[in-house]
Amino acid sequence: MNQTLKGRVHKYDRDNIDTDVIIPGPYLKIHDHKELAKHALEGLDPKFPEKVQAGDFLVAGSNFGCGSSREHAPIALSQTGIRAILAPTFARIFYRNAVDGGYLLPIEIDKETVKKISDRDELEIDIAHNTIRNVTKNEQYPMKPFPELIAKIVEAGGLMKYRP
Repeated sequence: MNQTLKGRVHKYDRDNIDTDVIIPGPYLKIHDHKELAKHALEGLDPKFPEKVQAGDFLVAGSNFGCGSSREHAPIALSQTGIRAILAPTFARIFYRNAVDGGYLLPIEIDKETVKKISDRDELEIDIAHNTIRNVTKNEQYPMKPFPELIAKIVEAGGLMKYRP
């Protein structure tokens, strides 16, 4: 997988950001993905969608995406422009919804790396080499490699495009 991602960080340094915070329940009837994005992270930061530019990253604490298993959460975040979420751990259903739908990349990093990355830092993520370069601070951090099957699904652009 030869892909380098570049973007700016939006950091929410807390654990257990659940799907009700990512996309509150009242908006689950919205089928227009762009409209859904207008409410992304409304439970945490109502101005979040206005801050994001295409290709940006979200950095958060452990167990990101816990709660209800709703595809709306990764869809809403991806439609704001978020390309990847960096966190120590993810709720498994959120992780698979993000990967299988080809919506965004759930990148696992250690807690120390979360502490080193600041809001608005510019990052370059080299997926092939499992490294993250913080351009702002001139630092480099490791990322957990994707398991083999997940890497293939990511490379294909989602489960529906994956052909073993």
